[in-house]
Amino acid sequence: MGRQWLQKNRSINAAKRAKIFNKLVRDISIAAKHGLPDPAMNPRLAVAVEAARKQSVPNDRIQRAIQKGAGVGDEKLELELVTYEGFAPHRVPVIVECMTDNRNRTAPEMRNLFRNGQLGAKVSFLFDHVGIVEAAREDVGAVDLEEAAILAGAQHVEAAELEDGPGARFLTDRTDLDTVTKSLGEAGWTIATSEIGYVAKDPVDLAPEQRAEVGEFLEAVDDNDDVHRIYAALR
Repeated sequence: MGRQWLQKNRSINAAKRAKIFNKLVRDISIAAKHGLPDPAMNPRLAVAVEAARKQSVPNDRIQRAIQKGAGVGDEKLELELVTYEGFAPHRVPVIVECMTDNRNRTAPEMRNLFRNGQLGAKVSFLFDHVGIVEAAREDVGAVDLEEAAILAGAQHVEAAELEDGPGARFLTDRTDLDTVTKSLGEAGWTIATSEIGYVAKDPVDLAPEQRAEVGEFLEAVDDNDDVHRIYAALR
C-alpha cells in the first residue's frame, strides 16, 4: 500500500499543512518533468494538479511548479530519487522513496528516523513494483470492477476505501500507467492517485496496539521534507 494508512482522520496544523503543500507541489513538478507540461496531455500531471487544488494550493504556485518541472524559466528541478529499504517496528517491511538535492543530508536523517526499526535490510523482493491508480465514482457499488479493469487495461483491481469514499485500486504494468489512467478517466472514474509504486505481496497483520506503533513510526518518517512516498507491507 502507499500512504493510505496515513490519509484518514489526520488533523492538519499550520506546520503540517505547509509540508503537505510542499509535497503536492513537488509531485506536480516531477509529473511535469517526466511528461508533457500540460495536464490535458499528461494524466499523472492532471491528477497531481487536482490533488493540489483540493488542498487549496494557490494557482500561481501550481503554475510555477509545472514550469519548474518542465525546465521553463530560472528555476530548475534538481532532485534525485533515493530509495531506502528496511523494517518498521514489529518487522513490517517498508520502502521509502526520497526526492533530495543532498544525499549527505537525507541519509543520516533516515538513519535517525529508523532508530526504532531497521534501516538497510533488503525488502523490495517482498513487493511488486507496479503502476497504481486509485479512482472513485458515485455508482462504484454497481460497477463490475473486473470488467472495468479489463477495459482500461489494468492487470488487477480491488475495492478500496479512499480518502473521499468508496472506490477501487487498479494495478498496472508500469509502462501502462498513463494509458490506464486516461482510460479510467474517460470511463467516468475520478482519479485520486496515479503513480509508480510498490504493493506488498504478503501484508503483515498486527494487533491494534502494534499497528498504532507502526503508524506513529510511518507518520514520523513521512513528516521528513525529503520523503516522497512510503510503502509499508501492512494490511
